[in-house]
Order: sequence, then structure tokens, then C-alpha cells
Amino acid sequence: EVQLQASGGGLVQAGGSLRLSCAASKFIFDNYAIAWFRQAPGKDREAVSCISIRDGSTYNAVAAKGRFTISSDIAKNTVSLQLNSLEPEDTAVYFCAALTPYSGHQCWGVDDYRGQGTQVTVSS
Repeated sequence: EVQLQASGGGLVQAGGSLRLSCAASKFIFDNYAIAWFRQAPGKDREAVSCISIRDGSTYNAVAAKGRFTISSDIAKNTVSLQLNSLEPEDTAVYFCAALTPYSGHQCWGVDDYRGQGTQVTVSS
């Protein structure tokens, strides 16, 4: 069974933190890299962070800005995204996706599966 489910979003004041969780099926964990994306109303989807389950290497996009940290728990088949020093501009729906890496890449690639998102709202 293919499953990706994001959770942990909410309303937080600027400067606050949230921890998002992506629960994935074993099939996903065994075969794909997992990434977090976000999409704000009226804006394009934006890459945030990616983790290679195979070797644990992580890759942060510009959106992460050094404030976000991605990690995985293989025993629980979950990928977490720690969001620190949140800003109103971080307000978006955050969702996780299972990626087949581009040739020569360890993580970023084509998203074969995508879960439902979780809303993050940062107030000023």
C-alpha cells in the first residue's frame, strides 16, 4: 500500500517553531527519497528539504533558509521537518512527496507520490 500522510501543522506566532511529520508506508521508505514542499495561496509549489532514506543525506532548498531541519526515523517510517524561527512568509500548506531522484542525484527528482498537506500559519 502506498501511503504518505503529513501532520503537525498549526497556527504559531512569528519566531515560533513547529514539527511536521510525514508518515509513509514501508514501500515508500524502501524505494524513494522523501521531500517536503510547500505551497502558499496564489504561488507555485516550492521545494523545502529532501532526505535520501538510503544513506540519510539531506538537501535543503532556499526555502529552508537554514531554519528548517529534515530527519527520518526508519523504525517508524516517518520523516520529520523541524521548523524554527518561523516567519509570516512561511505560511503555506506543507506536504511530503516520494521522489525518484534525477539521474546523478541522490534526492531531488520526480515526485511519484504525494500526500495530503498540513496547513502552517504564522502570524505576525
